[in-house]
Amino acid sequence: MSYPYLPLEEAVIALRAVLPLEAPADVVLSRYFRENPMLGIKDRAFIAELVFGVLRRLRSLEAAVGKSTPRDLALAWLVRVQGMNQRQLEPHLSAPELEKVAHIKALDIAAQPLAVQWDVPDWLAERWLAVYGEAAAARLAHALMRPAPLDLRVNSYLAKRDEVLEKLRQSGIAAAPTPYSPVGIRLAEKPALTKHSLFTSGHIEVQDEGSQLLGYLVAPRRGEMVVDFCAGAGGKTLLLGALMHSAGRLYAFDVSEKRLTKLKPRLKRSGLSNITPQLISSENDIRIKRLAGKIDRVLVDAPCSGLGTLRRNPDLKWRQSPDSVVELTHKQLAILTAAGRLVKSGGRLVYATCSTLPEENELVVEAFLAANPRFALKSAAEVLQQQNIALDTGEYLRLNPADHATDGFFAAVLQAS
Repeated sequence: MSYPYLPLEEAVIALRAVLPLEAPADVVLSRYFRENPMLGIKDRAFIAELVFGVLRRLRSLEAAVGKSTPRDLALAWLVRVQGMNQRQLEPHLSAPELEKVAHIKALDIAAQPLAVQWDVPDWLAERWLAVYGEAAAARLAHALMRPAPLDLRVNSYLAKRDEVLEKLRQSGIAAAPTPYSPVGIRLAEKPALTKHSLFTSGHIEVQDEGSQLLGYLVAPRRGEMVVDFCAGAGGKTLLLGALMHSAGRLYAFDVSEKRLTKLKPRLKRSGLSNITPQLISSENDIRIKRLAGKIDRVLVDAPCSGLGTLRRNPDLKWRQSPDSVVELTHKQLAILTAAGRLVKSGGRLVYATCSTLPEENELVVEAFLAANPRFALKSAAEVLQQQNIALDTGEYLRLNPADHATDGFFAAVLQAS
C-alpha cells in the first residue's frame, strides 16, 4: 500500500491519546475527531485503521521495536502489517527512523512466545491454551486479530430479506445472506449507511450475526411477556420485538440511562409498539420484583469481558485482567439469579455473553443450575433446529470468528419447570 499523503503526525497524536487504555478506544478516538474537525474522511479512515491496527498487534509490534513510543508503534504497523518499505516511507520519516525499517521487518514472529504470536496478554494466552489447546487457541487468536465484517439485521416486521438484498444491490452495495441467521445480511465492504433509505426507514439495523442468533434462542411468540434484562442500546430488544410481530409486551431493562437513550430513535424507526424501555437501579430494582413469576421468556446478555469482540474492540484484551474477570463472574451470577426469578413455570431463560472464557460462561450456568433446581439446560442446537437454523455447537451455543465468522458468543437455554 502506498499513500501519497499520510496524516502520520495526526495518527500518532491519536494513538498517544488512546494508549493509556484508561477508556474505550472508540470513545477516545471519537473525542479526538470532534476536537479536530478539519480532518478529512480519508484522514479519519487512515487514523482509525492505524490506531485499531496497533491495538490488535500491540505485543508483536512492541517486540519488533523494543522499548516503544506511539510513533515507533505506528511505524512498526506500517512496516509489518501494511507492508510499506523504505522508499514508500521516506517522505514521512527521519533518517534514523528509516534505518529502523529493516530491523522491524526482521523480527521472526514464530520464534516469539505464544502470547506475542497471538498478540494477547500472558494471562489470556495461558487461559486459551488451557481451555482450547494450542491449535484451536491459535486459530481463535488469529481470527480475532482480523477486522470484523459489517453485518446487518433485516427488521422482519417491516421487510423481507430478499427485498432488502435487492435494494442494497441496486444501491451498488455488495451484500449476501448470512449463513445462519434468517434475517442477517453480510456486506463485502463498510459503506456509510446512516443516511440510506433502508436505514432511515427502519428496514435494517447493524448487528453481528452471532448477536442475532441469541434472539432465536429466546424464540419469543406473539402475545407473550418478554424481558431483555440487560438491553443496552437495544439491538437484541428490537429483534425480539420483530420476532413477536409487535404483539405482547417486551420490557427493555438497563441500569444505564445513556444506553437506553440510544434505543429511542431506533425504536421509533423500527415501527414496533410492544417495547417498554425501563431504567433500573440494579438487578434487584423493585420494578423487577413486581414481575416475579410472570414472564414467559427472559434474555440475559450479561455484562462481560467482551473478549469475543476483539475484532471490533481490540483494546479490551489490554483493559481486562484476571481480577476484572473474577469481579464480572460475581456480577453475572447475581444478574442471572435475579432474572431467573422473573420466569414463570414452563418459561425460558437465556444466558449469553460475548466472552471466550468458561468462567464467564459454562461455570456461571453450572453455579446457577446448582442453586436453582427448577431450571434445566435445554439443547441450544435443538432450539435452533426447530427454527430451521442448521447450527450445532452442542448443548450450549458457542460461536467464534474462526469457525463461524461471527463475534465470539456463548449462550445457554434454561427451561423452567
